[in-house]
Amino acid sequence: MKRPLLGFATLCLLGIAAASAAVPSYIAAAIGDSARPAADKASDAARKPVELIAFTGIKPGDRVADILPGGGYFTRLFSKVVGPKGHVYAVLPETLVAKAPPEKLQPIRALVADPAYRDNTSLETRPYDSLDVGAPLDAVWISQNYHDIYGAVSVFSVDGTTGTDAAAKLDAAVFKALKPGGVFVVVDHVAKPGAGEADAHALHRIDPETVIAQAKAAGFVLESRSDVLANPQDTHDQTVFAVEIKGHTDKFALKFRKPKER
Repeated sequence: MKRPLLGFATLCLLGIAAASAAVPSYIAAAIGDSARPAADKASDAARKPVELIAFTGIKPGDRVADILPGGGYFTRLFSKVVGPKGHVYAVLPETLVAKAPPEKLQPIRALVADPAYRDNTSLETRPYDSLDVGAPLDAVWISQNYHDIYGAVSVFSVDGTTGTDAAAKLDAAVFKALKPGGVFVVVDHVAKPGAGEADAHALHRIDPETVIAQAKAAGFVLESRSDVLANPQDTHDQTVFAVEIKGHTDKFALKFRKPKER
């Protein structure tokens, strides 16, 4: 009776070892980086950084634009993944810099000045229709903020421009800034099918099909999607800040690729 139990335990250990081996060493090192704030590490279980970074395909030596980086959760991780031969550009829209209270931007300003990240990380301020950082990008990432642009939410809005147009301009700028074969990854909160600007503005959600349509219109090809952040318990009719769902909303992850030149 003991032999089958030993065999089962061995298989379990082999499975765990195989799963660990499947994670690239540069991702594992980024997650384990001692310079990461404790608050970031505490968020890992919910934010699934290992799975998402693997999904993007970002690797050492890459040039990455992190649009609307917030406090820099992913900026820090990307900095360690791309390493000394790569670069991470934390991109803030001009409208946000002009309208947001200065203290809101202090965390990302502090990050790019931090000795642990400053050698390969910089802060860039750009309008939505321009993402030129002086070199072709391998990847562009935006997490939980595309809806803010599309829904013209507060400091993300551009006077005289609809949210739909602002998001379309961003997509076109991303396409232009990426090298052929580069990727554009969008992570956001799921809205009900057919939801428009009003829902993006009020609920901070967006229909993934809206993102797909806009990205395709800019020239991108949808390569893959991930449900690693999916939550079937989310009914999609509450604001993402509702106590019942905050931090556990149903989210989608989409990876688009810029076609290679022929």
